[in-house]
Amino acid sequence: MEALEIKDVQVPDEVDFLPINGTDYLELYVGNALQAAHYFQTAFGFQPLAHAGLETGQRDRESYVLVQGKIRLILTSPLIGGTTIGLHLDRHGDGVRVIALWVDDATHAYEETVRRGARPFLQPTTEQDEHGQVVQSGIFTYGDTVHLFVERKNYQGTFLPGYVPWEPTYRPEAVGLRYVDHLVGNVGWNEMNEWVRFYAEVMGFQQLVSFDDKDISTDYTALMSKVMSNGNGRIKFPINEPAEGRKKSQVEEYLDFYGGPGVQHIAVATDDIIATVEALRSRGVEFLQVPAAYYLDLQQRVGTIDEEMAELSRLGILVDRDEEGYLLQIFTKPIMPRPTLFFEIIQRKGAKSFGKGNFKALFEAIEREQARRGTL
Repeated sequence: MEALEIKDVQVPDEVDFLPINGTDYLELYVGNALQAAHYFQTAFGFQPLAHAGLETGQRDRESYVLVQGKIRLILTSPLIGGTTIGLHLDRHGDGVRVIALWVDDATHAYEETVRRGARPFLQPTTEQDEHGQVVQSGIFTYGDTVHLFVERKNYQGTFLPGYVPWEPTYRPEAVGLRYVDHLVGNVGWNEMNEWVRFYAEVMGFQQLVSFDDKDISTDYTALMSKVMSNGNGRIKFPINEPAEGRKKSQVEEYLDFYGGPGVQHIAVATDDIIATVEALRSRGVEFLQVPAAYYLDLQQRVGTIDEEMAELSRLGILVDRDEEGYLLQIFTKPIMPRPTLFFEIIQRKGAKSFGKGNFKALFEAIEREQARRGTL
């Protein structure tokens, strides 16, 4: 429990030295990018945007870019053996490798973060084609995950230089996903505060909220979490670490199967969670389910809401309220072969929190899935 002794993180006075406009893209390394692209189109309603591979001069990898709202995913697979991508897949399985952040000056972002202690990943690099130029730079964060800084103010192309438009005839409809709300990282024992300091001191983030094992626990498992956010609040990174419990927690299970720290889940926002979840369920996306008893006292807990309680219960959507309003959220089961990465669908109606009132019900649902897998 030593990690809980550090209550506050000193944030540099110059908190917005790294202005970030938003999430530019997430790159997932996957075993079969073509099939993964079909899955994200079919199940999640992502739209085809761009492609890079042998036809575009790439000899070692193939990538498909999908978009929905402001969310862009790159799905990348190796084309030959012995690549960094292949080694990443061997260790971690399918998962998030790159969290790319949209900035106005990728060189400045790199220089400032490295000066403050970041481990360099990519020095500022300019790529160009007939549509203009893009500057990218990058640093390492927890595990093998990296942040790329993407400067695209002088680029008018479809996505990035080196990619061409991808225009297949197969185009299932979108399901209403709008933007990345937050990204959750799982780190090892007693590492949470190390990465809280990293985001505070290296990237100028501030701590929004902290949860300890009294907030996030069940009869069997526990974890601790702190939420870091950049200056304008567009980037939010909750960071989880395990806590002592009677059985193996979801974070421990993740660390075992992922082979170390990494992105646990991607939270994506919608303006109509009922319609979005209906569409996802109809396409085969499976969600964690909470017992019907969760809804018996929900009205008393959260007060008056716009949605019909019967609809929320039927779909398994959770509700929580804070001082600013309320939110609705639901979590998929892991979407990869290993029990690692999953998605959260969230609709905020004023609330700025992360569903603390749902933690117990959610983690008990996760434990039921762990028990089925024999990993609890």
